[in-house]
Amino acid sequence: MKGTEAIAEAAIRAGCRYFFGYPITPQNEIPEYMSKRLPQVGGTFLQAESELAAANMIYGAGGAGVRVMTSSSSPGVALMSEGFSYMVGAEVPAVIVNIMRGGPGLGDIAPSQGDYLMMTRGFGHGDKQTIVLAPSTAQEAVDLISLAFDLADEYRSPTVVAGDGVIGQMMEPVSFPETTPKSFDRSWATTGKPATRRPNVINSLYLDPEELERHVQHLYEKFGRMKKEQRWEEHLLEDKPGIVLCAYGTTARIAKTAIRELRKQGIAVGLFRPITAWPFPTEPLKKHIESTKVFFTIEMSMGQMLEDVRAAVEAKRPVKFWGGAHRRRDRGPG
Repeated sequence: MKGTEAIAEAAIRAGCRYFFGYPITPQNEIPEYMSKRLPQVGGTFLQAESELAAANMIYGAGGAGVRVMTSSSSPGVALMSEGFSYMVGAEVPAVIVNIMRGGPGLGDIAPSQGDYLMMTRGFGHGDKQTIVLAPSTAQEAVDLISLAFDLADEYRSPTVVAGDGVIGQMMEPVSFPETTPKSFDRSWATTGKPATRRPNVINSLYLDPEELERHVQHLYEKFGRMKKEQRWEEHLLEDKPGIVLCAYGTTARIAKTAIRELRKQGIAVGLFRPITAWPFPTEPLKKHIESTKVFFTIEMSMGQMLEDVRAAVEAKRPVKFWGGAHRRRDRGPG
């Protein structure tokens, strides 16, 4: 299947029955697929009048306790970010898929990883974080979509799946495991008030500064628990190579090919791949500092994950960058 269509089918099999979105390349096959499949399983698809409207629609559906998803691409996701901030503040679960394209501005429709900082640094206004999952294959995208819904429900918070245009547009074999969506407590949802409980209120507005401070502290306790969800892959690091490439998503696949060729030449190279862009697997990367001479961050951007790699390495080893928005760039003194 094409990556975008595989993502949509995986969402349906994970129990998603509501999709609200607005078209933008290169993720348009997700809403197109959803528009056909959701009515077949008793779900609802609605093309919103804008990305802002779509974000507020998933806020409403998520607040009613249903599994809901939206998808977009870079500038569209930026427009949605206000609504996502509301959802974090109101503790409303949902899944957001970002198939990244080139920027800034309208940029182009080519693949990019230029949204890394936007997605991992709070994703909107205010003090907050969201889990960000970064697949490198169509199959992994399928698996991470299911995980994303579970994490969203477990933590009552939006969860992001961030792929690039290559992941979205390429075709690969995928399998869909036969699984039953997990059950989560939804007693908080706005599903109608029985006589046995107080009304549920979904809200992110706290006019009393002290009350807001207590709420933000509560959220940050939850974000701290989210850090246990770190996921990563180590490729050919068992023999402690002197060179470690750090890459995620499609770029990590390309890095594996480069590593194979370099090892044929007798150059010991390995790969560290974050699967969770946030929480970034800092401690697992730190374990390779002593055996590594140099780290390279390889990105389809101007070096946005570079900050996290440098923070993990703590200036104990050189961290160099290789990449670019759409062409090779050597950046910085290295």
